[in-house]
Amino acid sequence: MAAIRWGIIGPGRIASKVVGDFKHVPNAIPLAVASRSAERALDFASRHGLPRAYGSYEQLIDDAEIDVLYIATPNSQHHAVALAAIEAGKAILVEKSFTATTAGAQEVIDAARAKGVFAMEAMWTRFQPAIVTARRLIMEGAIGEVRQIQADLGVDRPYDPQDRLYNPDLGGGAMLDLGVYVVSFAQYFLGVPDRVEVVGSLAPTGVDAEAALLLGYDDGRAATLLISLRNPTPGGARIHGTKGWIDVPPRFHHPHRILLQRTGADAEIIIRPPSGGGYSHELIEVTSCLLAGRTESAIMPLDDTLAVQRILNQACESLGVAHHEAP
Repeated sequence: MAAIRWGIIGPGRIASKVVGDFKHVPNAIPLAVASRSAERALDFASRHGLPRAYGSYEQLIDDAEIDVLYIATPNSQHHAVALAAIEAGKAILVEKSFTATTAGAQEVIDAARAKGVFAMEAMWTRFQPAIVTARRLIMEGAIGEVRQIQADLGVDRPYDPQDRLYNPDLGGGAMLDLGVYVVSFAQYFLGVPDRVEVVGSLAPTGVDAEAALLLGYDDGRAATLLISLRNPTPGGARIHGTKGWIDVPPRFHHPHRILLQRTGADAEIIIRPPSGGGYSHELIEVTSCLLAGRTESAIMPLDDTLAVQRILNQACESLGVAHHEAP
């Protein structure tokens, strides 16, 4: 079986963690890295044993031996890099949030579908063994009909206008960085909401620093979601059904276990740790899809990515935050 050859765009902290998990991914070879700094690319390649390092994104996109690109640049840069990769016929795995704007996400999705190129958002949570198990249990009716979701994700990030998370030009703010987790989690188990309500506060740079979201559904279902750059939160989640609930303990976006509570029964602790650092599962999904000739993941389809992006941007706009894509 032929191996899928990977390139990495953006040699930052997350990319370092992701590349370390390739040893758990059959039929995948991390081959190259690109940065706008040749020195950074060479350093990353040296530390992670990659044979090729490029001092521009364009050089990696033009490498004919690369099958798929993992795009780990700041949020606002995803759009331009993704479009260039798709135009070159490269498959893409794009870090979350997928883009900075809904229009940007739509453009990338339309381009990938028109070109017949694989594209997926790197929402690793959906591929964690514990979440896969929770999804299976729900589909089997273990907790009845899912009616409510609760989730929180907050960090104590001291204000620094130079920090990526506080920089509006880089797609900063709690919503695109943390909100994408809680919203994607709710959308996965409840579907697309009929309305979105939000309260929150802004940092001095104008990005959102904290928010509480209510996703409402016309049939009464709901998700209550908390995010913050101002204060840490446990980072847990709970899925409420008509016949019980499932707890996903902190941190819910990469859990090692879940707790199943069926009505009238003893709680069941189900241990499902990830392989490696937890990134291997999304890498396996992309590699498997490419080997099978698929252009989308059934677990993280592009329609879900677009729905989540729309919720995030709607919530931001309600708070007075308008994101833009980098040129």
